[in-house]
Amino acid sequence: MLPSSNRSSQAPALRLAALLAGAGIMHFVRPQFFDAIVPRALPGSARTYTYASGAAELATATALAVPRTRRLGAGLAAALFVAVFPANIQMTVDWLRSGRVSSSAKALIVARLPLQIPLVTQALKARRNAP
Repeated sequence: MLPSSNRSSQAPALRLAALLAGAGIMHFVRPQFFDAIVPRALPGSARTYTYASGAAELATATALAVPRTRRLGAGLAAALFVAVFPANIQMTVDWLRSGRVSSSAKALIVARLPLQIPLVTQALKARRNAP
């Protein structure tokens, strides 16, 4: 069993692992949602990017959850959060242009963009604190 100070230092990694696992699963359960936010400038099928990013999130979550691979997983998580940012921007642009999205939903999606920063910083913190 880990001492309580060590457990708390690993909490960011475990929170990120849970977040990434949930998001990764959703890529396979509701792929059409993620297909819609794949930047259209990318070549190939949006579904391929949806499944690949879902698999990457699940693999990263697994690496974060296992102490032996936590440092690698945390570094991958930081990179992944940066890599998916263009999809977040695409979704924001699409929602802002849509007449079917409420003003409050538009405000929330814009407010969500800067939240990527704490995800990256928490991943880097998890990397520093990895056993």
